[in-house]
Amino acid sequence: MKTIGVYTSGGDAPGMNACVRAVVRTAIYNGLNVKGIMRGYEGMISGEIIDLDRQSVANLIQRGGTFLKTARSTEFMTPEGRKKAYDNVIANGIDALVCIGGNGSYTGAKIFTEEYGIPCIGLPGTIDNDLYGTDYTIGYDTAINTALDAIDKIRDTAHSHERVFIVEVMGRDSGFIALDVAIAGGAEGALIPEDIEDWDKVIKHFSREGRRQKSFSIIVVAEGDEQGGALILEKKLAAIYPDLKIRSTILGHVQRGGSPSARDRILASRLGSEAVKALIDGQKSITVGIVNDQVSYTEFDLAIHGKKSVSKDLIQLAEILAT
Repeated sequence: MKTIGVYTSGGDAPGMNACVRAVVRTAIYNGLNVKGIMRGYEGMISGEIIDLDRQSVANLIQRGGTFLKTARSTEFMTPEGRKKAYDNVIANGIDALVCIGGNGSYTGAKIFTEEYGIPCIGLPGTIDNDLYGTDYTIGYDTAINTALDAIDKIRDTAHSHERVFIVEVMGRDSGFIALDVAIAGGAEGALIPEDIEDWDKVIKHFSREGRRQKSFSIIVVAEGDEQGGALILEKKLAAIYPDLKIRSTILGHVQRGGSPSARDRILASRLGSEAVKALIDGQKSITVGIVNDQVSYTEFDLAIHGKKSVSKDLIQLAEILAT
């Protein structure tokens, strides 16, 4: 192995640049060349591949987003698209790949390795923290701190106007972000896909006799919750309690941007370096994560299909602290 190709795919996440930086510098330290593949699988198909050296990744660790860009690629889902990608990978002398992304990115890497035998290591780059095989994903810590900062500001307005605010956070179909920011932000409820009783808990909160007198409330909802998003929940709650003054806020993509936190920079750096080491050791078709502060390898199949759920203890904690 002489040359490693690295790319970011799917949704961007704070810390991706730090991860690419670690891949590049660890590879060079071990005498390897590195190529950057622009715009993920789309760039692999179109041949947007550049040389990377130490200088290429200087002054990047503090920047959010991904300087390699990212894009969705429907063409890569076809055998013809993957053949184009393979031809470009070979033409650029790339012997192995490091994929930084989420579940869909892992799936593409797995199929590509199966069809063409090119070793590929997956790294968990997503703010949702929903990937199996790692306790935390790159970008998650920054996202929850961004959401928490917004909720703290919303709390000031909620208190001033004596309103109930329903705040919708990202997370796709998982409730990691919502549950964490609900606990850290002192919310009176967290609606997440993993808790089927969450809506009943919110209703009981407002109807409970002897409830602590409070002129405002914050309810956090995960975008993928089965009860619906913030606007739907506002209508449902208003129908039950017409006297409540309710407002909704959807934080949206602001959670995916911004300078990565120290924790995300360290996690990304650690994972990027470990991916190169794994390739040098002859590994392929695996993801690298951190479990109990130790490096952990997970096969693509398990990383893609394995179920990672929020802690039941945290769900109970959120309920206790909301009383």
